[in-house]
Amino acid sequence: MPGRLRRELGVVESYAALIGILVGAGIFEVTGKVAKLTGPSAILGYLAFAPIILATSLPYALFGATSLGRRPGGEIAHIGAVLSPALGFVGAWLRIVSYVGALAYLANAFAKYAFKLLPVGDASWLLRNAVATGSLALFWLIHVCGVRWFGRIQVVLCAVLGLSLCVFVIPGLFHIDVENYQPFFGGEGRFFESLVPLFFAFAGFEALAQTAGEVRESRAHLPRVFLRGVAATTAIFLLMSIVAFGVLPATDLADAPIAEAAAVYLPDGFAAFVALGGVLAVATSVNATMMVPSRLLVSLADDGHVPRVLGSVNERTGTPVIGLTLTLAAAAGLLLAGQVGLALNIAVFALFILYGLHGIAALWMPRRAPRLWAEVPDGVSRRVMVPVVAMSVAAMIALVVLQIWRDLEDMGTGGFRERWGADKITTVELLAAWAAVGAVLWLLMLMRARAATH
Repeated sequence: MPGRLRRELGVVESYAALIGILVGAGIFEVTGKVAKLTGPSAILGYLAFAPIILATSLPYALFGATSLGRRPGGEIAHIGAVLSPALGFVGAWLRIVSYVGALAYLANAFAKYAFKLLPVGDASWLLRNAVATGSLALFWLIHVCGVRWFGRIQVVLCAVLGLSLCVFVIPGLFHIDVENYQPFFGGEGRFFESLVPLFFAFAGFEALAQTAGEVRESRAHLPRVFLRGVAATTAIFLLMSIVAFGVLPATDLADAPIAEAAAVYLPDGFAAFVALGGVLAVATSVNATMMVPSRLLVSLADDGHVPRVLGSVNERTGTPVIGLTLTLAAAAGLLLAGQVGLALNIAVFALFILYGLHGIAALWMPRRAPRLWAEVPDGVSRRVMVPVVAMSVAAMIALVVLQIWRDLEDMGTGGFRERWGADKITTVELLAAWAAVGAVLWLLMLMRARAATH
């Protein structure tokens, strides 16, 4: 008898999954990168993204309140029900590649913060990758043991992380030097280009949709968790960036920016605790990110889009062991191939497209899926929903255009082999290859389904 996913997560675990993946995936890791590009104006970038991310989270709250809010597929179910099953498959395929890329990037960040915390000096490539790969294997094991363990560990990690954030922010507000904000548009003067990596700070909130098959009373709880969790995380980002750029010049924010800023005004023990918070922040992101591709495979297998074995659930543990193992192998391969910077761009660009498709599905839901729209709570006004979600879709289109423009510039710097060696393979090229694999798989499953009906 095949196994099934188990509803063993509650509201607390849902908040921990959402806030944990956002804080760890974002400001602890991205701040140093955007500081180099645009200086303290990164604060403005976080502020500009706040309404866009809230608007982008609205469709997830809307769909989560419907009967689709009980399925683990997230966007594949939403897009497939409103637009078409083919576009739902495209959304799921994009999500898988984005989360595999993000997982590799986060594992590398985990190792970087771990060595920042430990007084061992510069780590060799072999040691750093051993720690990064080891972190992937550890969280793979946690997930294999059961979703209950994922939830418990996520709550504990987030509790300690929250305490470290208080230690960083509260005293940091009293040590800000306004001179550090000058020039506000500093760095390399590439503010608009910094928006792409800045978006990574907010990317990942939609991972919560993948827990819908394992959260108790998910239709009642998840919509509120989406909106409140994103709002709370936005406030955290603004406070942390204000402190980081206020206590240390942007030029000094490098590999572990939050830990480096904390060392300016905190005693050694407290600064080390903030550095530990960086490790835990990334750990919460790795923990939550590990879950997503395997749940997508479960949904794709249920819909007949991939072989059923890829989405099989272990009867004893209630977890998709094969999907988790494939996720581990793909992320470790990308990590060991040395394409970590590319992994970040893959993750973000794929999510731009995915969020845009999901927003379009929400806009068309009242017309193309009226029965589904009827399940949305009465308090939701279509007049409010349409302009808010349209703003999100427009922003995603602009970010896609910006990334393609950057990729075209990179393509002009040399041939494929040359750019591969320089870690400059573009996201467009890699996504084209990934799309080709997905197209072949889709056609094979379609031919198999047609053969079965004859």
